[in-house]
Amino acid sequence: MKYSLATLLAAAMLPLVFAGAEETPTLPYHGNGHIMLNDCCLEWGDIGSMAAPAQIAVIEGNLSTEAPFTFRLKLPDGYKILPHVHPAYERVTVLSGTLHFAHGETFDREKTMALRPGGVAIMPPGDPMFGYAEGEVIIQIHGNGPWGIEYINPEDDPRN
Repeated sequence: MKYSLATLLAAAMLPLVFAGAEETPTLPYHGNGHIMLNDCCLEWGDIGSMAAPAQIAVIEGNLSTEAPFTFRLKLPDGYKILPHVHPAYERVTVLSGTLHFAHGETFDREKTMALRPGGVAIMPPGDPMFGYAEGEVIIQIHGNGPWGIEYINPEDDPRN
């Protein structure tokens, strides 16, 4: 078989081209106001204001201050988000699983809308909402603090 000089040179250079194509760094980057990280770097923990085994990973901000925040919630299959309100706009993006979500003061599966990966929900302050997870659900929430949650039925609040 005959190969052209261009083909032989291209084949010889392949190891050099791919040698620099390393995996994306997994360590988070914080500098000059920038935050960059992969999901493997998120630090998941319990949420005092939601029943276990829901978990939170704060990406930016202090939820108790008047500043921007971004965090993720991880909810296991079947997890119920009981009716509640927030003091600020809630902006939710579904990253995985299906979040069934609705507006209202009473939990009712039949009234929910299925939000799949890429789905978005935006609720104004003080508007009651509820939902449940189908499959493991990961959602990302962002807004401006201070952030909080108040349950419609105080007995639903795990802090009580």
